[in-house]
Amino acid sequence: MRYDFAAMKLGVPKETFPGERRVAIVPGVVALLRKLGVDVVVERGAGESAGFTDAMYAEQQAALGTRAEAFDADIVAQVRAPGANPAHGAADVAMLRRDQLLIGFADPLTAGEAARAVAARGARLAAMELVPRITRAQSMDALSSMATIAGYKAVLIAAETLPRMFPMLNTAAGTVAAARVFIVGAGVAGLQAIASARRLGARVEAYDVRPAVKEQIMSLGARFVEMPIEAGDAQDAGGYAKAQDESFYRRQREMMAKVVAASDVVITTAAIPGKRSPVLVTADMVASMAPGSVIVDLAAERGGNCERSKADEVVSEHGVTIFGPTNLASTVPYHASQMYARNVATFVSHLMKDKALTLDTSDEITRETLVTRDGQVVHARISAPA
Repeated sequence: MRYDFAAMKLGVPKETFPGERRVAIVPGVVALLRKLGVDVVVERGAGESAGFTDAMYAEQQAALGTRAEAFDADIVAQVRAPGANPAHGAADVAMLRRDQLLIGFADPLTAGEAARAVAARGARLAAMELVPRITRAQSMDALSSMATIAGYKAVLIAAETLPRMFPMLNTAAGTVAAARVFIVGAGVAGLQAIASARRLGARVEAYDVRPAVKEQIMSLGARFVEMPIEAGDAQDAGGYAKAQDESFYRRQREMMAKVVAASDVVITTAAIPGKRSPVLVTADMVASMAPGSVIVDLAAERGGNCERSKADEVVSEHGVTIFGPTNLASTVPYHASQMYARNVATFVSHLMKDKALTLDTSDEITRETLVTRDGQVVHARISAPA
């Protein structure tokens, strides 16, 4: 299907989710979009929280306008589209119109009602978290981009909170032992956490249900924690860890208990797309850790890998500090926006053919990312209304 427009425009509204500091398009990708035949309209002030001024956009020949003008574009790019913005997403839905393409994180696997609301407006929604993890789509993989930042920041949070240093030091006052860091889950966030903790000098151990990542863990200088339990089909076609049954998680917790107890820092990253995060660190395991230890639970948004973590709260139990951040990428808004904007611009480039928007659902990237079209929710993984 092709949609030809006299002058294709891409609108960039300011993010309205509380605490969100990222922006969907940065000045550095405006020229790339213009080469595709896409003019950019930015809501005034949209990039300020990320360090991108209106003047920087104007220098790249982006137009500055109102929120209404940004939403009047043929393509609207957001960081948090309706579904991922419960507080203000409904107001954005009301501004959408037929034949628009809305691009952004939309949490479609758990916020199906928001997707149906977008469909009712006749707009097309492309959810960036659904970009398939295939070689052709690597430069569009926004989830991986944001996970890279989350893994990095998780280590910094732990290092700042832990009442000891990460590296081993030989000093005149004696030897300072290296901190022991245990990373649970070796996806993009976990691997970045391993690399960051190693750079700070920590002794790092890591575990993942997918045996295939063992070499990646070891290549970063960490020890792979062997657990002799069968995970069955451990990952889906997209490379994500698949949910296991409760008996598997129970055996996994039993085997992890000793490693957790001996660790100064535990960083958990085990998330299952569209499902509640598995509990891997129990209250008893928290109690077994030494006072001053730190847990950073990167799966807190979906219930958490740690039984005691709470989304966007800092909890203290038995002298252990437990963090449950849900939007670490927004705490590094400049580079997070740069990476996300490049993902979005590359995705738009994929959809443009001869300066026209082409939604070819025979293409895997387009098909797997497109959630709504022609007034319908068209993605097979989005649940029907109850």
